[in-house]
Amino acid sequence: MSKSESSFIGIFGGTFDPIHYGHLRIAEEVVETIGLREMRFTPAGMPRLRYAPIASPQHRAAMVQAAIRNNPRFVLDERETHRPGTSYSVESLRELRQEMGENITLCFVMGADAFMKLAEWHSWRELFRLCHIIIAARPGHVLATDHDVLPQELKEECTQRWVSSASGLECASSGLIYVAPTTPLDISATAIRTRISAKSSVRYLLPDAVLDYIEMNHLYSGKE
Repeated sequence: MSKSESSFIGIFGGTFDPIHYGHLRIAEEVVETIGLREMRFTPAGMPRLRYAPIASPQHRAAMVQAAIRNNPRFVLDERETHRPGTSYSVESLRELRQEMGENITLCFVMGADAFMKLAEWHSWRELFRLCHIIIAARPGHVLATDHDVLPQELKEECTQRWVSSASGLECASSGLIYVAPTTPLDISATAIRTRISAKSSVRYLLPDAVLDYIEMNHLYSGKE
């Protein structure tokens, strides 16, 4: 199956506060490895299990758009930034499943650190009915070879869901888990914000277009 004919669509959620090269490289490699038709970046509005984002949903969506504008397979999906209240990934996946129909296979991308906490997510078991889960390497989190590190409830749910290759995802329309081989760039949004606040350079940690947007709007500098 060629990429242009692929029925696989990636969903990459996160606060993206701000988006940086670590996010973008993961997305690029997952698109290539699985042969995704597109990767939809979905900035969270108000996440439940992590800090409240510093930048507004509108600013974070604009930074994502600036970062991905030259990649034809990257798409901004703003549904969570427009949704009032707490952001739940399962709600977005329900909507996407309804919008795109049963012929599309959704692949939900998350870092190994997020996957370790999956059993704390809202309606987390429903995710397996809606999509495949793609786990990307994150610095300091090794999951590819040791499933025993998972919390017991998550381990039991996932025992029969692991596949060892991207082609294995074609065996079902949802419910499988694949650990994608990605380059774990040790870049964090927290460190970027800290450096900006300290008036230190963050060039080459994120795209110039994103840095220009941050500087133009005085984000993370205490002048917002």
